[in-house]
Amino acid sequence: MFELRDVTAGYDRREPVVRGASLTIAPGEAVGLLGPSGCGKSTLAKVAALLHRPAAGRVVIDGEPVNGWRHAAPRTLRTAVGVVFQQPRLSADPRLRLREVIAEPLRAVGRSRADAAARALETAEAVGLTGELLGRRPHEVSDGQLQRACLARALVLRPRWLVCDEMTAMLDASTTAALVGVVEDYRREHGAGLLAVGHDRVLLDRWCDRTVEWSRIAHA
Repeated sequence: MFELRDVTAGYDRREPVVRGASLTIAPGEAVGLLGPSGCGKSTLAKVAALLHRPAAGRVVIDGEPVNGWRHAAPRTLRTAVGVVFQQPRLSADPRLRLREVIAEPLRAVGRSRADAAARALETAEAVGLTGELLGRRPHEVSDGQLQRACLARALVLRPRWLVCDEMTAMLDASTTAALVGVVEDYRREHGAGLLAVGHDRVLLDRWCDRTVEWSRIAHA
């Protein structure tokens, strides 16, 4: 079970953008979170991904409260959650080749270079990246190709939970369908739960088991 309990968060404690948000996701369940731009859903996504500490409330993963961290949670905790953001060019190191972008989490948890390279290649193939594309840097590929690499990076540690924050907002219809398909294949194989954040109800309704509106989980 993945639980957000009465979470208040933001970058200004006096005016948090998220107030009293609560949401529960069952193992293997896909939940869509629908809300307008600026409502705070991306901040809540960062809290769910353990990349932003809430000012109040808590995150509970599989019955264990995640607390005691200052800014981002320790890496050993964050490996339980894979995250993909809206803008791949802001989340991928421009100095790295795509194969290195994908392997980053593996190297960070101490995997050998050879093991990381093999797992990264396997995951890259699963998202549709092969051959010479993996030797390119972010500025040498399209947004769709780079987002595939960012999705592979999110999956490479085989997390139990996924957070996709407007993952397809900058992509064309065919790339959107392909990446959603990759996420669904991964969920079927590994039983992973999903929080998909967005403003496109049609996509969220098709993708997720249920869709909840921001106004129903958080205080105004």
